[in-house]
Amino acid sequence: MSSDWRVPGFTSTASLRPEALFGPAEPGTGGPPPERVTRAAGCRVWDEAGREYVDYVMALGAVALGYGHPAVNRAAEQAIAAGVVGPLPPPVEEELAEALSRHIPWIEAVRFFKTGAEAVAAAVRLARVATGRELVLGCGYHGWLDWCQGGGVGGVPAATRALYAELPFNDAERSRQQIREAGDGLAVVVVEPVVVEEPRREWLAVLREETARVGAVLVFDEIKTAFRLAVGGAGERYGVQPDLVVLGKALANGFPLAAVGGRQDLMAGVARTWISSTLATEGVALAAARATLAVVVSEAVPAHLHRVGTRLLHGLHRLQREHAAAVAGVGGVAEMCFLHYASDGVSRAVARGCAARGVLFKRTAYNFVSLAHDEATVDRTLDVLDDVLRSAAHQL
Repeated sequence: MSSDWRVPGFTSTASLRPEALFGPAEPGTGGPPPERVTRAAGCRVWDEAGREYVDYVMALGAVALGYGHPAVNRAAEQAIAAGVVGPLPPPVEEELAEALSRHIPWIEAVRFFKTGAEAVAAAVRLARVATGRELVLGCGYHGWLDWCQGGGVGGVPAATRALYAELPFNDAERSRQQIREAGDGLAVVVVEPVVVEEPRREWLAVLREETARVGAVLVFDEIKTAFRLAVGGAGERYGVQPDLVVLGKALANGFPLAAVGGRQDLMAGVARTWISSTLATEGVALAAARATLAVVVSEAVPAHLHRVGTRLLHGLHRLQREHAAAVAGVGGVAEMCFLHYASDGVSRAVARGCAARGVLFKRTAYNFVSLAHDEATVDRTLDVLDDVLRSAAHQL
């Protein structure tokens, strides 16, 4: 019986389906790409046949130190030996909260979760509690839960959809207009500060000014960007402080953990609503996150990601110039970038061709570098991309 029956859609993480990563198989796109990996270390993974790949998917950005980082593994192993969970919360919860507050000063208080979707939903709930309002303006991807779904997603009540609207990324004047039109009905503006390209400082300033003006809460969804662009993510890099920030992915280097933190008065709203999860204080992920944060700080991980990622980004721009018929543009920032292809056919051919040559390189946003990637690995990857693009252009 196929795995599509036992696990509908092939896998529980939809973005890791083969057709999502490599596109549907078509004549001329090469042999089958890997479907599952059995081992991961550093920036390399191995499939069921034992084939090795240099990876830029990096668990959809959840891994910034590299797979199986020794310090993180040791912390997790100690937490496993200590029993994983218990009848009362572990000390590491408060220790991690203190460390996050120390390194990200606008986090005065924090609550932990297992997924980014939970954490963003909690931020929106806290904003609604604080303001007594219901309307939400969002920009970017904030998970699969009902509150942030637009048209085309089944199973979401129309009344819930009506409380959410999309804010245009990087358009300061339209964003200003939408926030003012929502006025005293607006509870929260929640944005991914990087969506395919860098944010304009003017846009971020408008979000900060206009939410304060109408009394709404500003939330930065830093699931992808925290501990990557800087320890404090885009808020730190671009100098705009949100009221609440959502953290996830690289927070625990692949262990399941997310968080919402920010102003003490807003976080105190947990006493006026119900936000709780049985395994939010599971000790393994908390210990892994504490170890991850220590490495991020002590080894200046964001600086490494920027340096190595800049080498990759510049290489992608060079490939765009050399393969203009196949590559329409380059997206993202140094730490998380990708190619815009001229067609879906090109994107499929390149993703599958790279996999056949031992490189997992996404055909859409984003590809991530890690502490385990170095300049030589990036250079070899760019050589593979160059070869594959030439082959793809010839085939198509």
